[in-house]
Amino acid sequence: MLTPITNVTPAPAADQPKPTQSAAQPAPKAKSQPAPTDTVTLSAAASTRQELTETSAQTAKEASHGDIQAKRLLAKEAADSKSGL
Repeated sequence: MLTPITNVTPAPAADQPKPTQSAAQPAPKAKSQPAPTDTVTLSAAASTRQELTETSAQTAKEASHGDIQAKRLLAKEAADSKSGL
């Protein structure tokens, strides 16, 4: 189970020299940091279900873009059709 991050403290900023009165330029603004992200990995059962429910056109498209699993499935289907299964 994933738990959301509720308390994030930003890293301390590097020490910057204090502006003098002769420096009329405003201090540079701190760059905003992107929000942290979590990665989600599907379980093996969910991946298998997704592969089983996709259409043959989707499998062919994935195979043409280099998906190894889709290429194997197309090869297996071609061999099965030749053997009459």
